[in-house]
Amino acid sequence: MEPGIVLESEPIDGELRGGRRWRTAEQKRQIVEETFEPGASVAAVARRHRINANQVFQWRRQYRAGGLPVPSESSPRLLPVIVTDPAEATPDGEPAQSSGAAIHIEFPGRALVTIEAGVDPSLASAVIERLSR
Repeated sequence: MEPGIVLESEPIDGELRGGRRWRTAEQKRQIVEETFEPGASVAAVARRHRINANQVFQWRRQYRAGGLPVPSESSPRLLPVIVTDPAEATPDGEPAQSSGAAIHIEFPGRALVTIEAGVDPSLASAVIERLSR
């Protein structure tokens, strides 16, 4: 977009709740992405959508931190997992042999976590919880 040219778009309306307008993460992301267009003004985008410019700046910070994720039909689905005590893993009560197995969890655009056999479960849980935000 050239300087001095204003992109016209329909305002993205949100749902009214208690006198306030609420927008979905998708709506916020669309508004924020308008501000990244060359020559775009945060103030002009905010006015067009009837939002305070400070709110748009806050959404931009969230966007940059990964707080306004892009929904996708190919999003990973959660699978059921059963965790057993290694002592209960074999019928004869002998501890199961470690195969050096590992679990790989990808947080697209943020991290790839590998959890190897024997890792402290509370550590793995804390890492996964933090990256899930």
